[in-house]
Amino acid sequence: MSDIRSVGRLFYSLGIIAYGIQQIIIKDFRPQILPGFPAWVHEWSVFAILSGIFMIGAGFLTTGLLKVRAVIRKKIFLYLGFYFLVLLLVSHLPYLLFVYPHKLSHLGSWGDALKGLAFSGGAFIMAGSWTNEDFSFTSSNDVNAPLEKLIPLGRLFYCTTIILFGCNHFVYDISAMVPKWFGPLTFWSYFGGAALIGAGAAILLQIWLKPVSLLLATMLFLWFIMLHIPNAIANPYAGRGNAVVSAFDALLFCGTALVLSQSKKQKSHLMSEKAMV
Repeated sequence: MSDIRSVGRLFYSLGIIAYGIQQIIIKDFRPQILPGFPAWVHEWSVFAILSGIFMIGAGFLTTGLLKVRAVIRKKIFLYLGFYFLVLLLVSHLPYLLFVYPHKLSHLGSWGDALKGLAFSGGAFIMAGSWTNEDFSFTSSNDVNAPLEKLIPLGRLFYCTTIILFGCNHFVYDISAMVPKWFGPLTFWSYFGGAALIGAGAAILLQIWLKPVSLLLATMLFLWFIMLHIPNAIANPYAGRGNAVVSAFDALLFCGTALVLSQSKKQKSHLMSEKAMV
């Protein structure tokens, strides 16, 4: 069980490292991290580079490949989750509501923001992969205690993205991403969409949490190997490395699903109150 969690944390952290490296290479923010608002931030490459260094450092410290205390790794995951959540609230949402030139009714308009939401949710899920029996920031004097309360939101954030990305398979024709040797391309595109929607809904509702999460992780890893890596090798520079970061998106999402497969069901607030009566 701990090995699956470790692999999941590693995959998530590698995805964060990849984004950090990419930002340093292009000397600008990836739109999944910070979109076109505020515009002045993109005029100063130092901000993107510093953000990249932060993500690379955070990623390396949380991979599990270095001897870093678990409590430190949990704190870093909490900070990452909060970092992506703040960027979503102060940049992604204002950009979409007031700057973005296209219709928000198009699901594709929300793609970058949804990835940011999943990054935040994934980080909170990673932070929650250590139980309260291991350690918990419960002291009122601990600055991490308020962040720890955000951990239950991680599953909601992640599953929202997974479900809506599944809907993308039906709204847009993405069959071109499927290798021709797969056979009927449209079928596999719809199959993948249905699997994402079903898995996201089941995990959100905590129905067959472990097997569904493991199946989702397996599917995402297969996509990483069979779809994303060949595409990244064939088009490494297109869109300033879009295919490369998309591959690491799949790996990051896979890692999140792996950790979720080892998590315990969360009791609702109502159930907790009844237990106290």
